[in-house]
Amino acid sequence: MEKLLYYLLKPLAFLPLRALYLLSDFIYIILYYIIRYRKRVVDDNLRQCFPDMTVGRRKAVARQFYRNFADYIFETIKLFHISDREMERRMIFENAEVIDRLVAEDRSVAVYFSHCGNWEWAPSITLHSHTDGVRTAFCQVYRPLKNRAFDSLMLMLRSRFGSVSLPKTTVLRRLIALRRDGFITVTGFMSDQKPSHGDPTLPLLFLGRPTAFITGTEELARRMKMAAVYWDMYKDSRGYYRIVTRVIAGDVSETAPGEVTRAYASMLQDTIMRNPSIWLWTHKRWKIPVTLPR
Repeated sequence: MEKLLYYLLKPLAFLPLRALYLLSDFIYIILYYIIRYRKRVVDDNLRQCFPDMTVGRRKAVARQFYRNFADYIFETIKLFHISDREMERRMIFENAEVIDRLVAEDRSVAVYFSHCGNWEWAPSITLHSHTDGVRTAFCQVYRPLKNRAFDSLMLMLRSRFGSVSLPKTTVLRRLIALRRDGFITVTGFMSDQKPSHGDPTLPLLFLGRPTAFITGTEELARRMKMAAVYWDMYKDSRGYYRIVTRVIAGDVSETAPGEVTRAYASMLQDTIMRNPSIWLWTHKRWKIPVTLPR
């Protein structure tokens, strides 16, 4: 099945992005108007997060979200065949020298990220890194997909620029092993997902709604005395993204419990408020009710 998907999708990647965007326009119509993919979830999320937004404005945000989502699909397929030079031109990293400096100081880095823009292009940070002389491992944490064929395919694409994918259940053990082997690690954590059963959480007010935020990232970073940064995603135009690195903590072990998670939630909210259409609104983020502490 994996080989079948590979041979079906890879030929598309040889098309230039301008041609893939024509296909994206068609898929947008299918997703939004015909099969109405998770449209009820998207509409409900937008309505509850932006109660003061007019109905017309919310519909415009939803339509743009589905356009962005269709673009994300074909931009991810393009990873099968895209040059380093083109990726460097389309995915810009600002203030990335902060990460290089932390690595040079022998400090591993936890990168707080989210499902904004095209998160699958973010591993191209390796094209911008200047950690000469330091054994550096660039990693990203992921939740394995239920479909094994798609899971294998996505792992292949995510390793396109030399980073390593670490399953959520083994991430601490793998990072400790890398550290023991002399590597400084730069690891991306998609911490905007709905917590899994048993995950430690911190209830916060986020986009006006009581929200359970995963604290496992902070706890891991604290245990390993990692620095923490936030990747602030911008979609400047179609097919062109920009990530600004913002420091959260130079050493998470020196912060108060929950401080880093609160900072991440605040920064992510600012990103979404700036451009609501780039976040993944199909997430059932608030499926489980959360009560805020008094």
